[in-house]
Amino acid sequence: MPTALTLKNIPDEIYELLKASAESNRRSLNSEAIVCLESALLPKRITVSDRLARARALRAALADRRFQAKDISAYKAEGRQ
Repeated sequence: MPTALTLKNIPDEIYELLKASAESNRRSLNSEAIVCLESALLPKRITVSDRLARARALRAALADRRFQAKDISAYKAEGRQ
């Protein structure tokens, strides 16, 4: 069963942005707030084809580079600092 939520002390600027967004999407303030919360909090679904396209683009961007094991280890260590 859905739960009710009351928001207090919403900054005027945020309220106006939410109101304008609700109007442009032809939704109530409540529905717009739920959509905003869902988009911020629920995991983003990535299609298999999008994931493959990203992997292929990354592979293509790195195609002209040659990495050796020692270089990879150094990059890993650098990223952990």
